[in-house]
Amino acid sequence: MKQGSFNPDQKRSLPTAAELRLLQVLWDIGSGSVEQIIGAFAASERPNYKTTQTLLRIMEQKGFIRHETEGRVFIFKPLVSRETVDHRSVKALLDQNFGGSPANLFVNLLEATPLADKDLTELEAYIQEYRRKEGKQEKGP
Repeated sequence: MKQGSFNPDQKRSLPTAAELRLLQVLWDIGSGSVEQIIGAFAASERPNYKTTQTLLRIMEQKGFIRHETEGRVFIFKPLVSRETVDHRSVKALLDQNFGGSPANLFVNLLEATPLADKDLTELEAYIQEYRRKEGKQEKGP
């Protein structure tokens, strides 16, 4: 029996830090029971069983995961991808800190973090690839 589904009203919601830790495990293992999820953490970093159960229930209500029943065990599966959460996170950061301006974010990134020439070359290549894919190539003289 399938439980939970993606809630379109939650399209912009972001997981908390604790929820993100569990999502990262689910992305890595694909799906798993509470025991399997907890077991995927390093022994020194394993979350509490009851806390994990509670977080999984909340995450299901938020539309981040769903569960299927296999016998008497719930198997949890992610409903959102890493890419979706990454994109939502960047969008939230843009809206909250940079007035929605990707250019302001990028300038702050360049000014706040020393970048090697290799990194700058890689970023330039990404920009050129983006322009090519999106049909935004600059016209030459």
